Amino acid sequence: MLVATALAIVRLRNLFAVAMLSGVFSLLSALLFVVLDAVDVAFTEAAVGAGISTVLVLGTLALTSRVEKPSSHSPALPLFVVFVTGAALIYGTLDMPNFGSADAPAMTHVAPDYLARTPEEIDVPNVVTAILASYRGYDTLGETAVVFTAGIGVLLLMSGLRRRREDGDDDDDDEDTEKDGGVY
Repeated sequence: MLVATALAIVRLRNLFAVAMLSGVFSLLSALLFVVLDAVDVAFTEAAVGAGISTVLVLGTLALTSRVEKPSSHSPALPLFVVFVTGAALIYGTLDMPNFGSADAPAMTHVAPDYLARTPEEIDVPNVVTAILASYRGYDTLGETAVVFTAGIGVLLLMSGLRRRREDGDDDDDDEDTEKDGGVY
């Protein structure tokens, strides 16, 4: 479904539909993170990717055109860059351990250390909560700050859009007054 959504996003020229499908893509990504037991990442993806980013893009579309203008250059160079980047990413994953492998570096070095130290240092029964709240506290604070900043950005964007529309309505009233000979 992710691939089908991505292909639809690339093919469409209606920017409103692209914005909506981008939100769907983010929700599908969040579902993938839930399946991979990365619920904290899934929450952030759903909040920022599907929620706030979609609202920001829709707010931008309210200020610009809703249809993409035809490109004046050849897509050969961007397509080449995408393929080279994709090949480099695939090459970088060739020596990764299998998913869930017990002999992966995270399972042999980091996980045993967290499991051993958590009861002594933090005394929280849930190791995942202990890692997110204590050992990775700054990272979790950063994620929270990103969501908060994005929310503030959306509020500012929406208030600016509301003011712009109200100012535009006032201008229309002035034009109507002039057309009617100033009598209202």
